[in-house]
Parts: sequence; structure tokens; C-alpha cells
Amino acid sequence: MTAISSPMVDTTSKLSGWLAGGLLALLMAFTVMASTDQAFAHAALIKTDPADGAVLAQAPTRLSLTFSEPVSPLVLTLVKPDGTPLPLTSFRLTDQTIEIDNPQALKSGTHVLSWRVISADGHPVGGSLLFSIGAPSEPPAVPEAVDWPLREAIWIGKVLLYIGLFMGVGGAFALAWLSGEGRPGQRFVSAAVLCGLVAAPLSLGFQGLDALGAPLSHLAQPVIWRTGLGTSFGWTVLVALISLGLGLLSLAGPHRAAKPFALAGLAGVGAALAASGHAGAAEPQWLTRPLVFVHGAGIGFWAGALVPLGLALRRQTADAVVFLRRFSLAILPVVAVLATAGIVLAVIQVQTPSALVGTAYGRLLLVKLALLVFLFTLAAVNRWKLTASAEAGATEVQRRLTRSISVEMLLVLAIFGVAAGWRFTPPPRALAIAAAQPVSVHIHTLQAMADLTITPGHAGQVGASMIIMTGDFGPLDAKEVTLVLSKPDSGIEPLKRAATKPGDGSWRVDNLVIPVPGRWTVRIDILVSDFQIVKIEAPVDIRP
Repeated sequence: MTAISSPMVDTTSKLSGWLAGGLLALLMAFTVMASTDQAFAHAALIKTDPADGAVLAQAPTRLSLTFSEPVSPLVLTLVKPDGTPLPLTSFRLTDQTIEIDNPQALKSGTHVLSWRVISADGHPVGGSLLFSIGAPSEPPAVPEAVDWPLREAIWIGKVLLYIGLFMGVGGAFALAWLSGEGRPGQRFVSAAVLCGLVAAPLSLGFQGLDALGAPLSHLAQPVIWRTGLGTSFGWTVLVALISLGLGLLSLAGPHRAAKPFALAGLAGVGAALAASGHAGAAEPQWLTRPLVFVHGAGIGFWAGALVPLGLALRRQTADAVVFLRRFSLAILPVVAVLATAGIVLAVIQVQTPSALVGTAYGRLLLVKLALLVFLFTLAAVNRWKLTASAEAGATEVQRRLTRSISVEMLLVLAIFGVAAGWRFTPPPRALAIAAAQPVSVHIHTLQAMADLTITPGHAGQVGASMIIMTGDFGPLDAKEVTLVLSKPDSGIEPLKRAATKPGDGSWRVDNLVIPVPGRWTVRIDILVSDFQIVKIEAPVDIRP
């Protein structure tokens, strides 16, 4: 029986060849782009006390770190000038600020405050800042921030977990609800589920290692597993294990009894993804978490059906046509919901078109979109050109559809790899929140003191607010206040702006443009009387 013309056959074969050839190039591009940024999560450090690079006359009694969102501290260490690490275990959390007690008197020289915290989405982030007492010295050595073997292990664990959830649990759903009485590909689906059952706990251990900044050799330590379980990713692993168990039960039982287990397992796939991660942690969560849920369940439905369907068509089993017909009827609404959820989540995360090329997250999204264009094009050819003839029993068309489904599988695996790369990239939404945070500096001299806040704390158009006081914290009724910003190392002459006093007790400078990021010197000229002017200054770090 001839179902399609020879030109269409050639076109489909060429399309499959182009897709398979382009896949390798896109995977290489993914590998490059996934390694461009050093950021690991979307909580950003926006203020420190003392400031990074500050030179202090005496040791501070307290240290503080302020982030763009609430965090939980994991490891806080003060490295002394001689390289001796001093664990900091006494601290308090106030909103987005960690206030740390200094446990002992510090000697002169340069110290490093090394910190590692975990953000609301379950991803750890770390960094360090330098400050000196008396005079700067050679900074002590701090370990390399990026552990590439661990990073690769986390990525591989993510991909294997996706295979277990989407192809394992999703495949179990397809066998229970779509395949008829036969169970083509049951061995593959079972292997995928077992892959997920291994990858899930390993991923939890890798999460604990990353959270504490520990190497792979520490994987067996109990504290690693307790730390990983204490993050929001711990919920993802627990729900994933339940989902994988339900998928395994559906495969082990009789066909009719398998349906409720398979359906619950597919729902667990969506719930596991919604429990943690960038997308689920985004606001408004009443929208993002349900969208992640339906997106994950939709991927499981589509990806899980591919291998069993392809094997049924290749073997030309009695239920192959029934399987294909049921899948074809259901896939259109599933893809519609899947695409809608993906688009909304992408808009929430990326926010601006420029972020697609200006951030690692956006560039990974572009790679994923390119793969999706290939995938949707191939799926459309399968659905509208091959399916009807295959359902009519055209043997040759069924074989071609099987080969085309194999290419779909390769594309889906590539998409899993790209999605796993997002584990290491903060979304533009989070970067924008961090960039909008103000920078503050406290300037204190015997004659006068000031609290200066620049909003937002990045280069561009900003506003400055100043509270002026005497050196002993008393009120200072200044006649005039002038803000002066300079950056001699960039050849920028002082920018002088007269401040106004709107009536709230502070002095303001609006519509101020800071042209470049980096460390600026801020000076506040305070006219105390007709014959006295007090000038106080300090460095301030302006973000890009």
C-alpha cells in the first residue's frame, strides 16, 4: 500500500538527516555557552559591612552580608592573613541580611570573608570579600570557587534524573494508557525508571556537596546528605522517588491495575519539578508552580511515549495502530498546554529580549528554542504527513515514522542536556532584581557623618539619598550639601551635583548618571556655616 509520494519520502529523510547533523553542532554550542558564567544561583550579594576592599583602623566587632533575597547560610569562614581559616558559627538572620559575630580580635593585615549560602530555589551560591586592618597585606589563598568535576557530576545527575522521570515514568504512563494490551518497550521504560532511582539520591548527594563547597571525595559523609535534604531540592528528590516508585508499580502489575499508578506517577513528575528550581521559585508562585507542574507532566507524556510507540511501529504489533491513534489524538492539546506554559515561564524568567543574548540563561534558552523548532517541525511532519497513512496500515510509512521518532528522541535528549545546564545560570529575572537593589555606604568622621544610598546600585541613571549627622550622631542642620563622584582610574573627572532637601530630613540628588561600573570615590561637601565646609569621603562599588 502506497501512502505518500516519493518526494515526500525524500523530504522526510533529508529533514531527519539535517536534524541529526544539526544536533551535534547545537550540543557543542551548549557546552560552550553553559560554561560562560561563574554564577551558580540567583541570590546576589548586594551589600557588605565592611565593604569589599575596605581598610579599617581597627577590627570590626560584627560583619554583615546583605543579599537580593532571603538566604540560609551554609558555610561562613574568615581566612586570616597567615592563611588560617576561622569558622564563623555565631550569626543572625534579619530579612535578607546575615549579621556575623567576630569571635576574636583580629591582627593587622588583609582578611578574607568566605561565604556560602543557599537561596530560595535550592541552589547554592558562594563568594568572598577582602578587608584589611591597619594596612593591606598579601591576601591569603582562597580555594578555587568552581569545582568542575562536581559541576559535571551535577549536570549528568540532572540528565539521568530527567530520563528517569520523563522517559521512565512518562513511558509507564504511555504503556498503561495508550499502548493497548501490549507493552512495547517495557524493558527500556523499566531501565529508565531504574536509572532515575539511582540518579535521584546521587543528585541529592551532589546537591549537598555543592551547598557546602565540598569535593566529590566527601560524598559519603552524613553531613553532605543532611545538607542536601535540607534544601528545597530535597523535596524534589523525595517526590521524584515516589513518582518513580509509582511508575515501577504500574509496570509490575496487570494492565488494568497499572492505570492509577501510572497516572499518579505522571502527576508526581510535575510535582517534583515544581518543588524547586528557578522557575518554581519565581513570583508569582501561584502561577509559576502550577505552570511548572503542567509543563513537566506534558513533557513526561510526550517524551515517555516516543520509545514505546517507535518500537510498536517497528515491530508492527497488533496494537501499534491503536497506540498511534491514541497518541495522535492526545498530543495536540498536550503540546498546546506544554508550549503555553513554557512561553509564560520563559517570559517571566527572561523579561527583556536583550537578555536572550546578554546572559548565559538566555543563550541556553536560545539553544533550547532552536532544538524545539527542529522537534516541532519533525513532529508536525509526523503528525500531518505520516500518521494517517501509518494508521491505515502502510508498512513502509510505519518504518519511516519509526526512524523519524528516533530522531525526535535524540532531540529530546539534547533538550534535557540544555535544561540541566540552567542549574548553573541565574535567570535574567533574578539578575534584574539584584541589579535594582541599592548600594549604601556609611561615612564617619569626627566632624560629620553620613548614610548614603544610591538607587539602583548599578551604572546608569540613579538617585542618591543622604542623611547628614554630626560626628557624635547628633542632628546637623547643613546649609548646603553637594555630592561629588570621581573615578580617576577611568579618567572620569569629578561629577558634582547639588543636593536638595525635600522635607523628609534627607538630602537628595535625582537624575544622576553614573556612566561606568566599578569602584568610585564618593565625597560629600557639607556647608555647615558661611565660613565652614566639611568634606567626607569613602569608596563605593557600583555594579554593572
